[in-house]
Amino acid sequence: MKLRTFMASCCLFIILLGLAACGGQKAEITVTEVKSDIYTADEVNAAIDTAIEYFDKYFDGCTLTQISYIGDDMASTFAEWQQQYQVDEVIVLVSSFEVGASGGDGSLNPNSTYDNWQWILGRNAGGEWEHLTHGYC
Repeated sequence: MKLRTFMASCCLFIILLGLAACGGQKAEITVTEVKSDIYTADEVNAAIDTAIEYFDKYFDGCTLTQISYIGDDMASTFAEWQQQYQVDEVIVLVSSFEVGASGGDGSLNPNSTYDNWQWILGRNAGGEWEHLTHGYC
């Protein structure tokens, strides 16, 4: 009986430890709508979802706070990205995020905020958006 109680306690501890390692609650991300004559709202939202998924996967210790489409006014720069990455379409997003004490993966400044961080995504023939690059481009 004592062994069962011990095993149950160990299992509960492991489950709680696993939940704590998952990062707990995520902060609410402000998605600012920017009107576009190039992309539909669904296309922009799909790109934003792709960037958020990438951020969640690779930016441990960081909290994304804001993200939006950079706007049609910057469309002249999209052609350069299309050519560089050999894709039919490019969309550029801009975001803000906070870095925790760990500094993310070590390449970011701990306990800091990054504003105007760009996300470059591309796709071919109207397919799914794919992360191409990010940073202060």
